[in-house]
Amino acid sequence: MAAESDQQAQNFGVNPWLIAVSVMLATFMEVLDTAIASVALPYIAGSLSASNDEATWVLTSYLVANAVILPASNWFSLRFGRKRFLITCVIIFTIASFFCGAAPTLAFILIARIIQGAGGGALQPLSQAILLESFPPAKRGAAMALFAFGVVVAPILGPTLGGWLTDTYSWRYAFYINIPVGALAVYMISRFVHDPPYVKNAKVGAFDNLGFGLLAVWTGCLQIVLDKGQEDDWFGAVWIRWAVLILVIAFVWFIVHSWRSKRPLVDLRTLKNWNFAIGCALIMMFGVCIYSMITILPLFYQELLGYTAFAAGIVVAPRGIGAILGMPIIGYLTNRLDARYLLTFGFIVFGFTSLIFGDVNLGISPTTLLWPIIITGFGLSFVFVPITTQCYSTLRNEQIGNASGIFNLLRNVGGSIGISVAQTLLIRRSAMHQTQIAGLATRSQYWFEERLAQISAYLSHHTASPNAGGAAAGQLYEQLGRQALLWAYVDIFRWTSLLAFACVILVWFFKKARPGRGPAGAH
Repeated sequence: MAAESDQQAQNFGVNPWLIAVSVMLATFMEVLDTAIASVALPYIAGSLSASNDEATWVLTSYLVANAVILPASNWFSLRFGRKRFLITCVIIFTIASFFCGAAPTLAFILIARIIQGAGGGALQPLSQAILLESFPPAKRGAAMALFAFGVVVAPILGPTLGGWLTDTYSWRYAFYINIPVGALAVYMISRFVHDPPYVKNAKVGAFDNLGFGLLAVWTGCLQIVLDKGQEDDWFGAVWIRWAVLILVIAFVWFIVHSWRSKRPLVDLRTLKNWNFAIGCALIMMFGVCIYSMITILPLFYQELLGYTAFAAGIVVAPRGIGAILGMPIIGYLTNRLDARYLLTFGFIVFGFTSLIFGDVNLGISPTTLLWPIIITGFGLSFVFVPITTQCYSTLRNEQIGNASGIFNLLRNVGGSIGISVAQTLLIRRSAMHQTQIAGLATRSQYWFEERLAQISAYLSHHTASPNAGGAAAGQLYEQLGRQALLWAYVDIFRWTSLLAFACVILVWFFKKARPGRGPAGAH
């Protein structure tokens, strides 16, 4: 009871659930915008007279700015006050969203997206730090379940909402939708969120210019290489080799500088905490799993089954239902069970449902994968919340702000790697399977000749006879390509499953922390 009284005093008498809703709004808006913008890319390209390759910079420019600010958010919050900095970031993000929607040219929207990314970069770590500090240890599991709604459900709902907005109205509304949400978030944060004493009394050193510059270089190079690598044949391109060299040099220099400096921009010494280090590794692997799955499952429905973007979003949206159903359960169990058991259950469920996705074929209906998709969302809710609570369980309150920046950066890096690897594998495995199938389907084989004759006979009634054979061969080649692409999707689903099962092993490297206890809860 004394701990809860101290917690209430730190919250200035504000109900912590009001604080949770306030900061969750900001996070939900930022994560949802990223997912919606990815769906709207083809429409943006067409409207602004840009190619699809040029339009991808709408995502890349945002992610680079976002990644640079993420780990630096702790310094800014201590220097200017966390509440003031959070409100400023929400305002910047909201105003930039308006200019993104009103952009008349590609250059204009890219500038607006860089500003939007800078504003959005601090929203996740600041919101997470505020949320963890606003609740006593025994209630942090339930609080993180609410926060997980913004982080896990938003990317799932994003494609559906984005598809509906772009199809029904315009891609510009994918950005305009942030304006009312941002205004409500600013009001609630200004009303209910307050800075804790250690933030108000913090002594902040000079800004780490070298650390910030190195951070900007290596995160920028990483994002650009991941986004453009497949298009330019990875290390077959000279510029990618140079970019990777710069990335490695800047990254190593950043690590050495941040580890040795007395007041670094990002204090990597927090990684000496065993549970935090294991949690960072797990959240990065989790990012690879979830973002690759979120990316390729809608593509499977669109590219192979001919669904529209909106229809594909509707089919995969039930994952959000599963996540929502799991949130109250995980919020209840987190304070009562060892987080390692919950994480094991979550990753095993995700692994087995990924194996089920690996049994897809070209004849499935929109409801064939309904239950696996729902169960996937349910399993995911058992991953994010326990990772977060276990990761921060042995950290002090004043360490959480810095730790949250590192934690969220690694989750985003894992997501970028997952998307890039999935897209590369989709193209390369498809080409490999096409070669393998073509080697088995030679024209000299009886079944091939029989099938070719059947299609030719059918087409001869609809086209001139001399052209029927060529059209039949074209149809068979198209079917071969679809089957090869199908097997590429199957490969990715199965490899994602193996990665999820590998995460189960890493889970048990966590040191046991009593549910609802830990240094982070001391006041």
